[in-house]
Amino acid sequence: MMHVLAETAAATVWPTLSPERLRCLYEEKSESGRKSATRKGLWTAVAVYLAYSFTDYLFIGDVVRYTVAGRLAVGVSALCVLEFLLYRKAKADTVDMAAAVSVLAAYLVWLLTAQMTAAGDAFSYYMVFGAIFMMSVNLFFSFRFPVALAASATNVLIFTGALYLFAPMLLLHKLILGAFCISCFVFTSYVNLQLNRERYKVFLNAFEASLQQAAADERGRALLHLSNTDSLTGLENRRAVDQRLRDHWQRWQDDRVPFAVLLIDVDYFKRYNDCYGHQEGDRCLIAVSELLRSVAESWDSIIGRYGGEEFIVITPMPNSERAVELAEAMCAAVMSLAWPHEHRRDGTTVITVSVGVSYTRDESKQVEKVIHEADRALYAAKAAGRNTLVVFDPEDPESSDDSEDIAATLKIALDHGLVSLVYQPIRNVQTGKTDAVEALMRLSMLDGTSVPPVKFIPVAERTGSIVELGRWAIRTVCRDLLAADLVQVASVNVSPIELKTPGFATYVAATLAEFGVTGARLAFEITEGVELEIDQDVVRCISDLRKLGAQVWLDDFGTGFAGLSWLRLIEFDTVKIDRSFLHDCNTERGKRMLLDIISLLRNRGVQILIEGVETIEHQRLMQQYGINQIQGYFIGRPAPAAQLEADNVLQFSMIRNLDSKRLFRNGS
Repeated sequence: MMHVLAETAAATVWPTLSPERLRCLYEEKSESGRKSATRKGLWTAVAVYLAYSFTDYLFIGDVVRYTVAGRLAVGVSALCVLEFLLYRKAKADTVDMAAAVSVLAAYLVWLLTAQMTAAGDAFSYYMVFGAIFMMSVNLFFSFRFPVALAASATNVLIFTGALYLFAPMLLLHKLILGAFCISCFVFTSYVNLQLNRERYKVFLNAFEASLQQAAADERGRALLHLSNTDSLTGLENRRAVDQRLRDHWQRWQDDRVPFAVLLIDVDYFKRYNDCYGHQEGDRCLIAVSELLRSVAESWDSIIGRYGGEEFIVITPMPNSERAVELAEAMCAAVMSLAWPHEHRRDGTTVITVSVGVSYTRDESKQVEKVIHEADRALYAAKAAGRNTLVVFDPEDPESSDDSEDIAATLKIALDHGLVSLVYQPIRNVQTGKTDAVEALMRLSMLDGTSVPPVKFIPVAERTGSIVELGRWAIRTVCRDLLAADLVQVASVNVSPIELKTPGFATYVAATLAEFGVTGARLAFEITEGVELEIDQDVVRCISDLRKLGAQVWLDDFGTGFAGLSWLRLIEFDTVKIDRSFLHDCNTERGKRMLLDIISLLRNRGVQILIEGVETIEHQRLMQQYGINQIQGYFIGRPAPAAQLEADNVLQFSMIRNLDSKRLFRNGS
């Protein structure tokens, strides 16, 4: 709206001003300039008037003492009156009138004193200089036309009266001089009229130009505001915030003025959009942004929308506690807003935010480093369950620069052969045979240091490297295991980011076709514990994978909130129960819980796989419970493809024989 008004400013203001109003505006605008011009003009005119005393000395020297005295008296009086009027801040019309009267007085005094000369012939020619006074009021000064016309007409009357009273001049000469005087009057008055009109036109043009310039300036300000403002929330956008960050960073570099950065993310906002609709999502963001703005302003902080449902706050940081207190205030304010969100997966029913905090330190070398640290803190806050804040801690190993090194390594990992796959057997409980293997990714740094998956997988997901790594893993499994018939089925862990990536199922289909592998031999494990929103893109991708014949497994069942929802929406081939439930079976309560989960899954008609089988007792218990498949260190440790057949695993037949012998001894 602002820029539209700016564009029409010149068109709307100009026609509403009447000619009378424009004339008044012209007089108001020219008031100061007119007084200044009249002052300079009169001082110059008095100087010239006094200088002409020399001509008096040449032509009418017998009365020069009278003319010079008259010139001095008029000149000094005129200047005194002028300065007095200016001192009293008289209007320009009054000053102009006084100057015009001074010119007429100067002419009249000169005539009265000069005509007393005995040099009649000389004076008869000399008196023509009276036309100069007429020209001065019309041309030299910037008098308004009525003032100039009245002054020049009075000048003509004085000149005519002088001609009439000056007896020594012939009538013919008087007529000639009178005609000359009248001609000067007509022409100089006309020029004065044209000059006044031209000045008014110049004013109108300048006024119109000023309106256009004002409109252009307003449009420029509106465009600048628009380019720096988020259209939905009215907060500063990322472009404006980046400039603010650079300004704060420069003050930190120059004057060591510290500041903190808070990255704020609305929890489960994508799910809110999916459940309530994008219009309601916009309303929610607007309400949250207004609340955060009020909190930020009360703390003398800058807030902007950093993208999507993420906000950024820049705040002065005299001490680290202040940034934490501000973050706590923002979390509490949003919580108190009590904006309903009934479809969350964590038991909370209102909108909340997670906050990551970072701050300038002596080790901070770039402003991007501060932002990156706030982003890592925000990631940690979300991983910690959301609705909380995390301050970046450079001393925390999990917050160290290792993640940056890992991120850099992941970019070159495939080209430099830094990633590899190992495979962990999955055995059939009843037959003891290897039904399948799970492909597990491994990463090594350039110096050969191994990086555990718990460290590099989150970094890969955060940086987007997981998409390329995931496709490489699928291709490697199909080429090295399935096409070579080393195993019947291989499972690959799939990230939510991969499922949401357009073309994922198409890539799987092309890879299966390339190596001549049927889809049923490839399984995709979806981990329940990870952040995975149930949306149309994910469900559609899973449906496309099933159309290829691929198996879909649910991994780490029981560790998150979405397991039952997934079981209701997706037809899984296998569900892997998390190892924690098996390890809790040393108590009766733990056994009952595991049996409840097994009963639930059997009612769903899915294959059951238990993870974490690490002892012979674990295996016996699974045989007792009639579990389909088991996986764990007791069954087989992860190993490269070439070592799959050489795994030293206790044979199921040997276990059965040992169990039979124990039963026989106990019976005897």
